Amino acid sequence: MMIKGKIEQTRAKWAWIFIAVPIVYFILVRFYPTLDAFSISLTDWNIVGEKKYIGFNNFIALFNDPVFWVVLGNTFEYLLLGVPISLLLAFVIAYYLDQIRFGHGFLRACYFIPFLTTAVAMAWVWGWFYQPVPVGIINLALGQMGILQLDFLRSTTQALPAVLAPAIWAGLGFQIIIFMAGIRAIPESHYEAAKIDGASAWQVLWEITIPGIKNTIIFLVIMSSIGFLRIFDQVYNMTQEGEGGPLNATRPLVLHIYKTAFDRFEMGMAAAQTVVLFIILLIITVIQLRVLKNDR
Repeated sequence: MMIKGKIEQTRAKWAWIFIAVPIVYFILVRFYPTLDAFSISLTDWNIVGEKKYIGFNNFIALFNDPVFWVVLGNTFEYLLLGVPISLLLAFVIAYYLDQIRFGHGFLRACYFIPFLTTAVAMAWVWGWFYQPVPVGIINLALGQMGILQLDFLRSTTQALPAVLAPAIWAGLGFQIIIFMAGIRAIPESHYEAAKIDGASAWQVLWEITIPGIKNTIIFLVIMSSIGFLRIFDQVYNMTQEGEGGPLNATRPLVLHIYKTAFDRFEMGMAAAQTVVLFIILLIITVIQLRVLKNDR
């Protein structure tokens, strides 16, 4: 018994040693910067001077700033457009791709490649697509069909959808793979029973497939929501001088934080914006997790 107890103690000790590494990592890299951002948000700091405590003045100034509300509106527009469109496209592709047997692996790899592409390179290529004729191939194709060319990134109304399109395209590969894993996890016996009962393809989709991947859908909604709320690379690399224009029409909150911190060196204000983004992400994630818990 003594030997067995010593072995268990040794195992527990080594287990805590291995666990300590990720714990220390999360404390230093995740938790400490998060807590430090809350403290910086209550100060006036230009990154080189001393921090001056000013209470909630940064938050008061932030909520009285009309540009902030434009940026926040853009951020939610990315979220409300990007999540349903991307998930619908990914599910449709995954649903029909799962039924293909010949060349299935090759097609799946083709859809996944954009997810592996660097965001900067992808943004530059899409920015080139949106250029006026004769450079931009999209406007060139529209001209061939007798349609007037579009302004895309130079329009206050077209710029945000133009930036959102490559962001959706880039994330499709990951979502398709997750959807396919969820679909294949549904027991085959459910489909066999539906076939015996004479259920139509539409009934099978609504009564078996979609309910069977409910947890997968909620997981992807959470991940996609976080991704679109934190959109940055596409906007920074596709808009002129990375300003999120024209007239702040495409600027998301993350880019606004970056500009506030490293263009104007208002670290306290940037930290206040970060706290706002953190609270938004936390609320959305908690709501979605509660929905998942209640559906079980």
